[in-house]
Amino acid sequence: QVQLVESGGGLVQAGGSLRLSCAASGRTFSIAAMGWFRQAPGKEREFVAAITWSGRNTYYADSVKGRFTISRDNAKNTMYLQMNSLKPEDTAVYYCATTSKQAASRSASEYNYWGQGTQVTVSS
Repeated sequence: QVQLVESGGGLVQAGGSLRLSCAASGRTFSIAAMGWFRQAPGKEREFVAAITWSGRNTYYADSVKGRFTISRDNAKNTMYLQMNSLKPEDTAVYYCATTSKQAASRSASEYNYWGQGTQVTVSS
């Protein structure tokens, strides 16, 4: 089992920044790719960003490209999401997820473990 705990969410004005963290514990040796997803009220969960184990390959949703940066520190078993130039439409619960697969997928079904989520609210 892998346990994931997100932190860093909160309320921020449009144009502001937040940095989310996702700390992993348990069978962390089984973790390969990791990803961030988000879910706004009344909407389906959507892909935000993903990163391979080495960190060399990253992928982003078009809606966040150029504003968000995903990274990870394997020594600390932690993944990050730096969010800049936030917009009201970024408001959602943000979830981190891990998989034992090497590929950093955009599909939520490819991920085995999920965190409980952290709320991000961007006011206009």
